[in-house]
Amino acid sequence: MKILIVDDDPHLRLIARWAFERAPGTTVVEADNGATAMTLAALEQPDVILLDVVMPGLVGPSTLRLLKGNERTAQIPVVLLTAKSGRDDLGHANPGAAAVLEKPFDPLSLAQQVSRMLRQAA
Repeated sequence: MKILIVDDDPHLRLIARWAFERAPGTTVVEADNGATAMTLAALEQPDVILLDVVMPGLVGPSTLRLLKGNERTAQIPVVLLTAKSGRDDLGHANPGAAAVLEKPFDPLSLAQQVSRMLRQAA
């Protein structure tokens, strides 16, 4: 499985990378902003994208809309990462998101939690 983690916080990306790379056969690609995420998603074709909502420049919801509007990336499931409360409302406000995951997350269960969210969204 290949995962694209998009977050401007390098510590969060490091923790998420560690959480996913514990599973055999998992590859992690990272981006620190929405514009880089767009390029990497088209090139790398990840199985899932974890996308921070609040970033400088191209914010998560705008990046999500662009990903869903691009034929090369439209089918890639996107899980929004947010530190904001009311995450259910956030998911409804961003059609195309497979799920919303609240930060901080538990790194020991992150991979299983994302897998469960993707199964429920399918």
